[in-house]
Amino acid sequence: MNSQHVTPGSKVVLIGAGAVGIAYAYAILNQGLTEHLAIIDLNEDLAWAQVEDLNHSIPFSGQHAKVTLGTYEDCKDAALVVNCAGVAQRDGETRLDLVARNVKIFESINKDVMASGFNGIYLVATNPVDVLTYVTWKQTGLPSNQVLGSGTVLDSARWRHNLAQHFDIAPSDIESYIIGEHGDTELPVISTANVSGVPLPHLLGEEEKSNPEIHKQIDEMFVRTRDAAYDIIKRKGNTSFGIGSALARITRALFRNENVALPVSALLEGQYGLDDLYIGTPAVLNRNGVRNVVELQLDEDENSKFQHSAKVLREVIDSTEI
Repeated sequence: MNSQHVTPGSKVVLIGAGAVGIAYAYAILNQGLTEHLAIIDLNEDLAWAQVEDLNHSIPFSGQHAKVTLGTYEDCKDAALVVNCAGVAQRDGETRLDLVARNVKIFESINKDVMASGFNGIYLVATNPVDVLTYVTWKQTGLPSNQVLGSGTVLDSARWRHNLAQHFDIAPSDIESYIIGEHGDTELPVISTANVSGVPLPHLLGEEEKSNPEIHKQIDEMFVRTRDAAYDIIKRKGNTSFGIGSALARITRALFRNENVALPVSALLEGQYGLDDLYIGTPAVLNRNGVRNVVELQLDEDENSKFQHSAKVLREVIDSTEI
C-alpha cells in the first residue's frame, strides 16, 4: 500500500444523516473518538435536527465534542470522511442491485469532497460497499491506503455472535472472519478459526461424535449470518446499530493508531492472486489508513469461494461507468 502524511486530528465529516450515519455518529461521540463531527445531508432540515439532537446528548456522554451542520468545505481539514449517503437497500433487493443508483450519487459527492483539498482517510459505508469503495478510490484519486470500506467487519461480528451463542462463550474469545463481498457471495473462514485458542475445526470434529448434525448446523448458522440484513430490513426497514458500531470500531483503529487487523474492504495488489479489486479481507489499520492487507491461508474450498466472490465483484465493477 502507498503511504504518505494524512491530515492529523480527529475531525470527522459524516455524509448522510440517515439511520446508519446517525448510529455511527452517536457511537463515536459516546466513545470519545472525535472532537468535532460535521454532518452533511441534502435534507438540511434533517441534518440540522440530527445535529441539535446529538449535541443535546453530549452532556451525558462524559466526552468533550461539538457537532455542527457541515458543508463540503469542512472536508478541507477533516481527518476522516465517512460516506453513508446514497439510496438504501429495499426489501428483497441485493446490495449489488444498488450499484447504478449510488455510483451517480458518489460522483457528485466525491467531486465536492476533493474540491475542498481533502487529504484525510475516506471510509465508505454505502452499499454495495466493495464496489463503491473502488469507485471512490478512482473518483477521488487518493492513495489506496487512504480509501477503505466497512467490508465484512459487521458480517464477522454477526458470525462471531452466532458462534458465541453456540459455544456459550464471549464473542471476543472467538477469532474467525467472514471475507469476500459484503453480500451474497461472502464466506466464513473456518479452517484457521479458533475458540478460546482451540482450532474451530478440532472443536467441530469433537462435537460431531455426539452431534452428527453439527456441520449442517454451522452451515445454517452462516446462512443466518449472511442473510441477517435481509431479515432485519424486512422487519424494521434498515440496519443501523450494527453497522454504526462497526464503523466506530474502524474509526477507533484509525485514530488510535492501533495497527490491528479488521476485515475491511481494502485494495488487493497481488494478494490471493488478485489485483485492482476492493474486497472484504483482514487489513492492518493505523493512523495512515490501511497499512497492509493480511492474506489468510485459505483451504481449497475457501479459496474457491473467495475467487468466486472476487469474480462477481469484478464483473460488476467492469460493467460500471466510473
